[in-house]
Amino acid sequence: MKKNLTLCAIIFMACFLSINAQESTRNRRPNRASFTTTNPDVHDPVMARGEDGKYYIFATGMGVATLSSSDMKTWKHEKSALSPIPQWATDSIKGYRGHTWAPDISYHDGKWLLYYSCSTFGKNGSAIGLATNKTLDPQSPDFKWEDQGPVIVSHQRIDNYNAIDPNLIVDKKGTPWLTFGSFWDGIQIVRLKKDFKTLDGKTKTISRRTGRKITLAELNDVENYTIEAGDTIEAGANAVEAPFIIKNGKYYYLFVSFDYCCRGERSTYRTVVGRSKKIDGPYVDSKGQPMEKGGGDTLIGPSSQYFGVGHTSAYEFDGQWYFVSHAYVKSENGKAKLFIKKMNFNKEGWPVLED
Repeated sequence: MKKNLTLCAIIFMACFLSINAQESTRNRRPNRASFTTTNPDVHDPVMARGEDGKYYIFATGMGVATLSSSDMKTWKHEKSALSPIPQWATDSIKGYRGHTWAPDISYHDGKWLLYYSCSTFGKNGSAIGLATNKTLDPQSPDFKWEDQGPVIVSHQRIDNYNAIDPNLIVDKKGTPWLTFGSFWDGIQIVRLKKDFKTLDGKTKTISRRTGRKITLAELNDVENYTIEAGDTIEAGANAVEAPFIIKNGKYYYLFVSFDYCCRGERSTYRTVVGRSKKIDGPYVDSKGQPMEKGGGDTLIGPSSQYFGVGHTSAYEFDGQWYFVSHAYVKSENGKAKLFIKKMNFNKEGWPVLED
């Protein structure tokens, strides 16, 4: 009898801790249970226009959240891109259970490339994977996401970067480059081979929030760890993430997010930008300050309407640039909402957002 009671107590406690852990995870990302078609909750959005003329948003969520719209104004849910969740990811990334972060979407060589992030909060035991599809139109007989496995993996307390927040950019010679990163020693860029998956060189830091290199020894010092929502945070103080590179005219433009996401009313995200004539930098702001030394012009951030705006992507459709992001809205108690603005370039060649 005592054994049975003890067993029941153990089961009850395990369920209780599991529920608390799930609740903690949900609190780190926006609640998507309430969906408004014209003002959707979304986190880390990227966008593409499919063969059917519709716009598709891919974002953080279980198996990569997917939305579609015919006008960028009214949205509906589509089936998640990663279904089922890749087995390699759950096997190799401790704590990852399918809640997939910060994807990237682009079209090259006759196929859509969807890069995605597998990780857990405050750790850099992470991986960037790749899935491909012939079409974004879910009604097409050719529609099928096929997982291609990992592209790059970072190892906890071994690597000085975090393999999340991917963005693919192809240079004028047709060479693919992957930029990525969050905290640790900042934003990285690495050349890929023409298969869009195999690394073809070493990673290089192109943006930091701090003005100096963050060493691995410093990051591995337990005295620098913090506790948030019961989790040990090993990321350090280099609060920069979410890189996105575009080419306009003679410059490549690097957008990154400074400061903190995912905290609702305590979020402080802001989007900064720099530019370079070379895809791998150095990127500098309008004052000439290198981004790897903390430089960057603020494009948008905390305001009377928003606690923060960040995790930016940008696209040109029919000659018009669009800035795509998520914003923590003050009137909605810090919920992360889809944020799309038209973007232009001023006479000095710097991006500006329309009101």
